[in-house]
Amino acid sequence: MSVRHALLGLLAQRPRHGYELHDAFEAVVGGEQNWDVKPAQVYTTLARLEESGLVQQEAVAQDGGPEKRIYAVTHTGRQELEEWFLSGIERGHQRDEFFLKLMLSLVSGQADPYRVIQKQRATLYQDLHPLTVQRSQADPKTGLAQIFLLDKAIMHLEADLRWLDLIEARLDDIRRQPLPEPQVKPRGRPRKGF
Repeated sequence: MSVRHALLGLLAQRPRHGYELHDAFEAVVGGEQNWDVKPAQVYTTLARLEESGLVQQEAVAQDGGPEKRIYAVTHTGRQELEEWFLSGIERGHQRDEFFLKLMLSLVSGQADPYRVIQKQRATLYQDLHPLTVQRSQADPKTGLAQIFLLDKAIMHLEADLRWLDLIEARLDDIRRQPLPEPQVKPRGRPRKGF
């Protein structure tokens, strides 16, 4: 979920000021421990949305203080939000930093790939523990949406752990195969007449 579209969705619910949007975002995702968005990012995103004509702001006078800026979604913003709701979300499963680290440990010889896997496994377990604690403390009568979000995060971590087990079991097979090398390309200008 992009912060941009999240803010549009929250403004489609009702007009809000920046800090109220920040707090509403945190409430939707189940707290800053799940997705930490700084107030400055909210205001920067609001400025970009306003430049794009997706939101508009109105200054509202406050007793004894500066004007409060209330943001509302525009018709164009609602159209953008509708398009986002009806589009799929692409996942970058093949752009995996750990996989790159593991392959480079094999190629470079600068690290023991088994230790790289062990360290990643320990990191995943460290990530998994607070999520399972948070999940066990969640009340299904009031926080079912957050429970589903936590379940998804837990399942992804568990899948990554199973994948590490698979790779570790086959690491010697990978080592026996030739390591990927770039294809040699001819240099210089192509010959004329071909």
